[in-house]
Amino acid sequence: MVFSKKLIQVSIAILVAFLPIIGHSNTPEASATTQAPAVETSHETQAEPTDLKSKIRAFIDHHVLDAHDFTLFADESTHTHYGFSLPIILWDNGVHFFSSSKFNHGDEHGTVAESNGNFYVLHHEKIYKSDSDGNIQTVLVKEIKDGKEVVTKKELKPIDLSITKGVFTIMVVAFLMFMLFSSLAKSYAKNGGISSGPGRFFEPIVLYVRDEIAIPNIGEKHYKKYMSYLLTIFFFVWFLNIFGLTPLGINVTGNIAVTFGLAVITFLITNLTANKNYWGHIFWMPGVPTPMKFILAPIELLGVLIKPFSLMIRLYANIFAGHIVLMSLIGLMFIFKNWLGSSLSFLLSFAISTIEILVALLQAYIFTMLSALYFGSAVEEHHHEEAHH
Repeated sequence: MVFSKKLIQVSIAILVAFLPIIGHSNTPEASATTQAPAVETSHETQAEPTDLKSKIRAFIDHHVLDAHDFTLFADESTHTHYGFSLPIILWDNGVHFFSSSKFNHGDEHGTVAESNGNFYVLHHEKIYKSDSDGNIQTVLVKEIKDGKEVVTKKELKPIDLSITKGVFTIMVVAFLMFMLFSSLAKSYAKNGGISSGPGRFFEPIVLYVRDEIAIPNIGEKHYKKYMSYLLTIFFFVWFLNIFGLTPLGINVTGNIAVTFGLAVITFLITNLTANKNYWGHIFWMPGVPTPMKFILAPIELLGVLIKPFSLMIRLYANIFAGHIVLMSLIGLMFIFKNWLGSSLSFLLSFAISTIEILVALLQAYIFTMLSALYFGSAVEEHHHEEAHH
């Protein structure tokens, strides 16, 4: 189903026009929020959200963050969660291994997890060391602030090496890619260059990445040594983005740590495979007066660092913002509490979800295209253009 641009604009206009009418559903009791003073206190004593807006905001925050288990749905009245747990791996004077089900999803009714005589609690998907009653252990730390020595409390946390929801999804995507493309490669070898099996569906995309991304931006001479990475990064980002559109609450590429890791890999490949012409144009640009070279060299070097930063932020910001917008529109259905507002919110949510399918593919394409551009600039041959001046 395709929504025209005019239809979306009309839907938004109607929503804005009827906001004063449907606004009665937001009663003062539901809209009032109490701001707690900024005091140092244990995490487990912080108040849980009680009004509807705060609950929706907390749910959105929980959705975009990583988690130690998969929750399909939950019964708030009985605090019962339906899903499956993931393994917890901690380093705290030794390795501690147990199931995340011991935390009971980290809510206020959760239990303390015990492992080899140590106790841990889960709060906002962070694991803290505690006593047997669930009180987070703290240590006094002396800090210098504004020239004065200040003593603050710091919660004790073990080193968390757990297989979280994001890590599990990465493993699933890696296994899926391995099975699909290994079968595609075997079918090529077995059938004399003719593909077969489920990997056949992806053969045109592989050819597109080669013919429309790698060769035009890197060149016929050097593109082959980068093809394995370009294909991996394209399908890896694409599959993760698609998984992020499922109701499982997965937001891997909306995690800045993941996009940072992908950007660093592109950065390392670019600079470790670059030729002397690439570095010459950074530190000693040909055809530029010598005094200007000393001024432009730091700027060019800064550009080398900005490239992976732009890769990281572009992918992270687009995916993260898409999740926030979509979850906010779904939350509006519960805030409006009438057929008009909820129906418009549903239509907008459906339209945004449809757009997000395109964004999932588009962001994979952009990341792969920019990586190919950086690789192409790193292996570009010297043309001696300045010799004609």
